[in-house]
Amino acid sequence: MKGEGKMVLNSRMKWVGLVGLVLSAFSLFIHFLLARFSAEAIVDYQSSITLFSWRPIFESPLFPITSPMYRRLWGPVRRLEFLHPDANPRGHYADVSSPTNGFIFVRIQGGFHEIRNSICDVVVVSRLLNATLVIPEIQSTTSKKGISSEFKSFAYLYNEEQFMAALAKDVKVVKTLPKNLKWARRKKEIPSFKVRYSASPFYYLNRVLVVLKRHSVVELVVSEGGCLQAILPSQLQHNEELQRLRCRVAFHALRFRQEVKELATKILLRLRAPGRPFIAYDPGMTRDALAYHGCAELFQDVHTELIQHKRSWMMKRGIVKGKLPVNSAKQRLNGSCPLMPEEVGILLRAYGYSWDTIIYVSGGEVFGGQRTLIPLHSMFENVVDRTSLSTPWELTWIYGREANLDSSYPSTPPSIEKEMKHEAWKTAGPRPRPLPPPPARPKSYNIEGWWGWVAESDNEPESTVMELRTNAHKLLWDAIDYVICIEANAFIPGFDRDGKGHPNFASLVMGHRLYQSAALKTYRPDRKEVAKLFEKIQDHLYHANHTWLKSVRKHMRKRLIDGLIEASTKSKPMSFLSHPVPECSCLMYDSTETEVHASSPSTQSQVQAALGVAHQCPAWMKSDLILRSKDKDNEEDLDEDDSTSSGLFFRQGGENHESGGGESNNKEEAQMDDQEELEGGER
Repeated sequence: MKGEGKMVLNSRMKWVGLVGLVLSAFSLFIHFLLARFSAEAIVDYQSSITLFSWRPIFESPLFPITSPMYRRLWGPVRRLEFLHPDANPRGHYADVSSPTNGFIFVRIQGGFHEIRNSICDVVVVSRLLNATLVIPEIQSTTSKKGISSEFKSFAYLYNEEQFMAALAKDVKVVKTLPKNLKWARRKKEIPSFKVRYSASPFYYLNRVLVVLKRHSVVELVVSEGGCLQAILPSQLQHNEELQRLRCRVAFHALRFRQEVKELATKILLRLRAPGRPFIAYDPGMTRDALAYHGCAELFQDVHTELIQHKRSWMMKRGIVKGKLPVNSAKQRLNGSCPLMPEEVGILLRAYGYSWDTIIYVSGGEVFGGQRTLIPLHSMFENVVDRTSLSTPWELTWIYGREANLDSSYPSTPPSIEKEMKHEAWKTAGPRPRPLPPPPARPKSYNIEGWWGWVAESDNEPESTVMELRTNAHKLLWDAIDYVICIEANAFIPGFDRDGKGHPNFASLVMGHRLYQSAALKTYRPDRKEVAKLFEKIQDHLYHANHTWLKSVRKHMRKRLIDGLIEASTKSKPMSFLSHPVPECSCLMYDSTETEVHASSPSTQSQVQAALGVAHQCPAWMKSDLILRSKDKDNEEDLDEDDSTSSGLFFRQGGENHESGGGESNNKEEAQMDDQEELEGGER
C-alpha cells in the first residue's frame, strides 16, 4: 500500500510539474506577444529582440547645435525666418450663406497628390457657387476595389468629421445627398460634368451654376488632379480669399484618419529615437513620369522597354505629343529627368552630410525596384523607409479588416498559341531598343510591372482585385510618407513632376513645408545645373576635387532661395498648393530681427520682395513667437567660421581613408574652402 501511495504521489507530482512547464511556456509566449505589439516596446531600440529591419549605426558624434557645420547642414534658412503661416480670412469675409444653390457631388480619380489638389479645388468651387458640398467620393477607395468595409471612399484616407468642422464657416458640407437626389443619381438622372484640368472659375459661374440652380444638384468628375486654375484671375472678386480657403483646406481641414495618423506618429518617433536629425528624400521615379518625360534610357533591360511601352500607350491617348524615340541623355541635360538616387547621394555627401546620416526614402513606387537604391545605401548607412520602421502587423492594421483574396499572381501570361506568337513577332513593326525578350523565351508576371505581356499586347492587362486593393493601400503609404516628409529636418526631391507634367507628391510636400515652417531646409536642386556638374566628373565620379565640392555646396545653398523663387513661376501656375505664398503667409520679426533687417535690407528685403509677401502678421500671433537664444546675435559670424571640412564620399569608421574617403589632410586648405563658399553661398 505504501508503494502504491508513493507511485500515485510521484505521478501527481509529475503532472503538476508538467502543467507548470506548460503554464510557464504559455506565459513566456504571452510576454513575447506583448513585447512584439506594444508601442512602448517597439520604440525601445535597445531590446534584445530585433523588431525592425533597421538598427541605426552611428560612429561619428553629432556636431553641437551651435557649431557652424550643424547650422550649414541642419540649421534654419535665416532669410526665410520672417515667413509665417497665416491662412485666416482678412478684411470682410462673409460666413457661408443659407440656403445654398444646390448640391455638388464629386467623384475624384487619381493618386495621392491628385486627390489632395482636387479636394481643395472642389471646396473653392462650392464656395464660389454658394453650393452645398457632399463629401467627395475617392474612386480608388470604394469597397468594390476589395478594400475594407470599415473605411470607405473619403473616410479611407481622411477624417470626415475634422473636414466638416474645419470648413463650417466657409462651405456647407454634408456626408450624403438627400434620399430623393441619391435615388436620382443611381438612375443617372442628375446632370454630370467631366471637368477638365485647371478650368477657369468663369466656366463654373457661367455654365455649371445655371444647371445647378435648375436641377438643385450637379455631379463633377475630376480626374486630372485639379479642376480649378491655380492662379485665379485678378478680376474675380475675393480671389485672394479663395486662395486662402485652399490653404485652410489643405493644411487644416484635410487631416488623415486616426489610424493612419497614429502609425505615422509612431514611425516619426522611431526615426527621432536616436536623437539625431534626419533627411527625407522622395525619388519621384514613377513609370508614368519617366515615360511622359522620355527618360527610358536611364534604366536597362526590361525596365527601359516598360517605359517605352508606356510612352507609346500615352501617345495613342493623346497624353504625350511627339515621337516615341527620345534622347534620354539630352532630356537629362535639359533637366527633364529625375535625379537618380546615386546622384542625390553624391550631392548630399558633397554638401557635407556624413555616411551615418539618417535618410528616409518616401514613395509608394521606386521604379526599377530596390536595386536603384543600392548606390544610395552604399553611401549612407541609415537609409530607411516605412517598411523598415514598422511591423507588417501595423501596416495591416491601418487597412482595416479585408476579405481574403488570392494574392498569387499568374505564373505565366494568358496562353497564346506558339505559332501565333512567332508570326506576330515576325510581322511587328520597329520597336524601341532594347527589344523585348522573344516570345519563345519563358516569361512570368513581375510585381514591378506587367512585363510578361509587353511582347504580346499593346494594352496593359486588366487590373485584378488584388492590384486595385494595392492601389488603395498606396494612398495610405503616401499619407504616412507625407507626414514624415513635412516634419523632416531637411527634404530633398528627386523629381517634382508627375506622369502628366504637373507638380507631383514632392511639390505638395515642399509647398506644405513652405507654409508650415518655411525656414526648414528644403533643397530644390536645379536638375539642369546638376547634370552639368556631373558631366564634369563623369570619369572620376567618387573622387571629386575640392573645386567641384565647393561648386556643389554653393549650388545647394543658393537653391534654398533661388529654387523657392523659381517655383513661383514654374510650379505655382499648375498647382497653387506647391507654392502658397504670398497669399497664405505673413511677415513677423522679433526685436532682434528688426534691427538686423534695418541694418542689412539688401538680403532680407530682396527675398521678401521676390516672394511678394507684404502682409504683417496679426498681433495675436506675436504672443506665440518663441524668441531665439542669444546665440542668434552672433549667428552670422559663427556660420562664416566653418573650420570643418565636409570630406568626400566613402568615409566610414575603421576604413582606409586614402582613396578619396576622408577629410582633407590639409585642414587650413579645407577651412579656406568652406570660408570662401560660406561667404558667397547665401548672399
